[in-house]
Amino acid sequence: MALLLLMALHSVALSAESQRAGVHSLTLQAALSAAIANDPWLVGSQHSQDSLGALAAAAGTLPDPRVSLGFANIPTDTFDFDQEAMSQFKVGLTQMFPRGDSRELQQKQIAILSKKFPYERQNRIASLTTTVSELWLDAYRSRATSVLIESNRGLFEQLVDVATLSYSAAVGRSRQQDVIRAQLELTQLEDRLLLLQQQFEMDSQRLGEWLMSSPYGRSEPLLLPEELPVLKLHNGGLSPGVDVLATASREQLLQHPAILALEQQIASASTGVSLAKQKYKPEWGVSASYGYRDDDPLSGRDRSDFFSLGVSFDLPVFTTNRQDKQVRAAVSQAEAVRTQKWLMLRQLSAGMETARAKLRRLESRQALYAQQLLPQMREQADASLSAYTNDDGDFAEVVRARIAQLNTEIESLAIDVEKQKTIARLNYYLVQGRLETEQPSSVTLANYSGAKQ
Repeated sequence: MALLLLMALHSVALSAESQRAGVHSLTLQAALSAAIANDPWLVGSQHSQDSLGALAAAAGTLPDPRVSLGFANIPTDTFDFDQEAMSQFKVGLTQMFPRGDSRELQQKQIAILSKKFPYERQNRIASLTTTVSELWLDAYRSRATSVLIESNRGLFEQLVDVATLSYSAAVGRSRQQDVIRAQLELTQLEDRLLLLQQQFEMDSQRLGEWLMSSPYGRSEPLLLPEELPVLKLHNGGLSPGVDVLATASREQLLQHPAILALEQQIASASTGVSLAKQKYKPEWGVSASYGYRDDDPLSGRDRSDFFSLGVSFDLPVFTTNRQDKQVRAAVSQAEAVRTQKWLMLRQLSAGMETARAKLRRLESRQALYAQQLLPQMREQADASLSAYTNDDGDFAEVVRARIAQLNTEIESLAIDVEKQKTIARLNYYLVQGRLETEQPSSVTLANYSGAKQ
C-alpha cells in the first residue's frame, strides 16, 4: 500500500485550467493600449487645450470699435432738421486700446497655460499605465493562484483515496483521522478556489472599468495569458546600462510631466503678475465723428459739415484698494502654484523611494524563495513521503508538508507578481516629460515593449 501511495503521488497529472493565449486573451500590452485609446479624459484634455489656443488668439486682438449714430441740436419747437445751423446728423467711431502691454501679456499668459495640457496627458498616460498594470497583475495573480491550486487538487484527491483504502484495509499505521485530515484539506482547497474565483471576478470588473469601450471590456469571461510578463524599468533619461535603482534622484523628478505641467502654470501665473501691473497704466481711447448739416433753408447756401477727433484715457489714481490688491492677488496666486509644485515633488520623491526600497526587498525575497525555500519545501515533502512509505512517518506530516509546499509556491507567485507591480509603479516616477510633437503613448508603453506576453 505504501508503494501504491508513492506511485499515486508521483503520477498526479496537472489539471490546470486551460487559458488560451491566442487572439482572445488579454495581454498586458493589449490592456494598456485599449485603456489609453479609450480614455475620455485624454480627449477632454485635448479639447481644453484647443479651447485655450483659441482664447489666446482672441486675447491678442484689439477690442471691437464702437459706432455711434445720432442727431444733435434738433430744435424742440419744430423738430426741423434744417432750421438751426447747429443741427446735425452725427456718425461716430471709437476704438479703445487696452492698458500698456496687457493685450500681449494676456495672450502670452493663456498660450503658456495651454502648454501644460500635453504634460498633463503624459502624466495621465503614465498614471493610467500604472493603474491598469496593477489591476491586470492582480487579476493574473488570482487566476494563476487558482491554476496552481487546481494543479494540486488531484494530489489531495489521491491522498484521500489512499488514506481511505489504507484505513479500510488496516494497512500500516493508517488511522481514521488520516482520512478525515485528507478530506478536510481537500475541502479547504475547494474553499480557496472559490475565494480566488471571487477575487478574480472582482479584479476583472475593476480592470473592465478602463476597457469598457474596447472589445475586451465585453468579453466574458476574461482570458489572460499563462506567462507572467516581465516589465522593464524605465531608464528615467539616464544612459543605457546605468543602474536605475542606484542612480534615480530627486533631480530627475523635476522632468516628470506632473512637475512640468505645474511649471507651465507657474510661468502663466508669473505672467499674470506682469499683467496685473498693467492696471497702473491708463486705458486709451480714440474717437472720431462726422456731423452732417443740411443746407440753409432761407439762402440755400451749403452749410459746412463737422468733423471731430478726440482722445480719452482714464487716470489710475485710487490704486490702494484696486490695483494694489489685484497685483497682490496675482503674486499670491503665483506663489500658491509654486507650493503645489514643491508638494508634488515631495510626494513623487517619497513614492519613488518607497517603491525603490520595496523592489529591493522583493528581489531579495525572490532570490530566497528560488534558491532556498522552494527546494527545501520540496525536499521536506519528499522526505515526509519517504518516511511514511517506510512506515516511519505520520500521514498528517505528509499532508502538512504538501500544504506547506503549496503555500510556498503560492507565496513565490505573489512575490513575482508584486515585483512586477512595483516596477510598474516605479516606471511612473521615472517617466520624463516629452515635447508635444512626440507621441504621448510612447512615454509609458515603451517600458513594456520587452515584456513577455
